[in-house]
Amino acid sequence: MHTRTHAHAHITCFHEVRSRECKVSQPVELWASKIWPVTAGVSALEVYTPKEIFVTNGTQGKLTCTFRSSNTTGKLTSVSWSFQPEGSVTTVSFFHYSQGQVYLGNYPPFKDRISWAGDLDKKDASINIENMQSIHNGTYICDVKNPPDIVVQPGHIRLYVLEKENLPVVPVSVVVGIVSAVVLGVTLFISMILAVLYRRKNAKRDYTGAQSYMRN
Repeated sequence: MHTRTHAHAHITCFHEVRSRECKVSQPVELWASKIWPVTAGVSALEVYTPKEIFVTNGTQGKLTCTFRSSNTTGKLTSVSWSFQPEGSVTTVSFFHYSQGQVYLGNYPPFKDRISWAGDLDKKDASINIENMQSIHNGTYICDVKNPPDIVVQPGHIRLYVLEKENLPVVPVSVVVGIVSAVVLGVTLFISMILAVLYRRKNAKRDYTGAQSYMRN
């Protein structure tokens, strides 16, 4: 075996009776130059969704999903929604949006109920679901792809479909307290302004009177 060293590579040759094998090992800089163009310009794509939403039974529910990406959206940008039913450990893909086209899955609970409500130019990947029922209770997952950016974590929404009388409401006492606080704040603010104007008016009057007294 002998080794020959060149300016940009090392060649190691093994001699045998009837064969000769040479291995070329390239410098680290050369491998780095090959890898760099693949990773250049890649950054994280972040997806934002509300943690949970409440929808009245039989009404439309909007699943809000927005995202932030350093790259502009284009033909490679796509949105996928999947659903994990309440009490289940499996997820079902039921909606896909790409290049202005909507592709619906075959999951029966969402048949003829889904519509696109987003705008990729505005980094919006929201959808609407019509006539929501208790069967739609569960977790909804919004996944956005905008190459070459990499998705850190898809958005998760916990959705509750409730009867109208069961929807969470703000107690009347809380509403009264908020309104009273606002009215009191406005009243104090107006009083302070009037007091300042009154003091300025009196100060000007006293200054005018003092000048007249000195002249006399």
